[in-house]
Amino acid sequence: MERKLHSSGSPWEARAGYSRAVVQGDWCFVAGTTGPDPETGDFPTAVVLQARNALGHVERALDAPGFSFAAVVRVVYYVTEPGHMDALCPVFAEVFGDVRPAATYLEVAGLAAPEMTFEVEVTALKRS
Repeated sequence: MERKLHSSGSPWEARAGYSRAVVQGDWCFVAGTTGPDPETGDFPTAVVLQARNALGHVERALDAPGFSFAAVVRVVYYVTEPGHMDALCPVFAEVFGDVRPAATYLEVAGLAAPEMTFEVEVTALKRS
């Protein structure tokens, strides 16, 4: 079974030795993805905006090897501040409401940089 690596072009991928997505057979594993603005690279202060940006980056990472949000079977959310679940749930429902993957929501002490307040990783499976 061939393993295919997909890059978003981020300098972090080469620097830290990872791929944005790895496809192995019918599976696609998307690395933890944060939410910088796709135009400026800056991180919005609002966690909801970071979540929307991150999910947009994930959508592009899935699309490159021929997957989509509809193929997602597992999602893990990481948030650095407690109390954002109510604000984020509508964003998650907008993207995954009909898909309903297995999901985990974690409140963590921090991410790779202090301006990062949201990160998401997904696993997708192509269905026959």
